Amino acid sequence: MIAITTEPIDVASALQNLQTEQAGAIDLFLGVVRDNTKKRPVDRLEYEAYDRMAISEMQKIADEAHRQWPILRYTIIHRTGTLRTGELAVLIGIASAHRADAFEACRYIIDTIKQTVPIWKKEIFTDGEVWVNAHP
Repeated sequence: MIAITTEPIDVASALQNLQTEQAGAIDLFLGVVRDNTKKRPVDRLEYEAYDRMAISEMQKIADEAHRQWPILRYTIIHRTGTLRTGELAVLIGIASAHRADAFEACRYIIDTIKQTVPIWKKEIFTDGEVWVNAHP
C-alpha cells in the first residue's frame, strides 16, 4: 500500500495491513513533527507534494527494496498539508521473515524518499519560515 493523504495516519490500520503469518518481523518507521530544528522552535510544518508523481516514485523505491530484500508486505504513507508538533508525517512499514531485512528495507525506503520523491517541507518558526527541500 502506498498513499499520500491529508488525513492523520492510522498506525493500527497500517499495522493490520502488514500482518501475515509468514512474517517474523514487522518494522514501522514513524516520522513525527518535532518541536525544534537546530535549536529554533518549530510552530508547524507544511508539506506539499506532486501526488501522482510522488506515488509513482515511492512505488519505484518499494520495488527496488523488494529486489534487495525479501519483503513480504510494505506500507508507505506520507501526509501533506499543515502538521503540528507530535503529528505523524510519514509511516513506512515492512513485513519480512527476519528483522534485519525489515530494518534495512525500512531505512532504505525512508532515506530514498527524502532524497528523490517530490514532497516538499516548509518549516514555520515563531520568527520566520524556510523550505527544507528544493521547491518548484
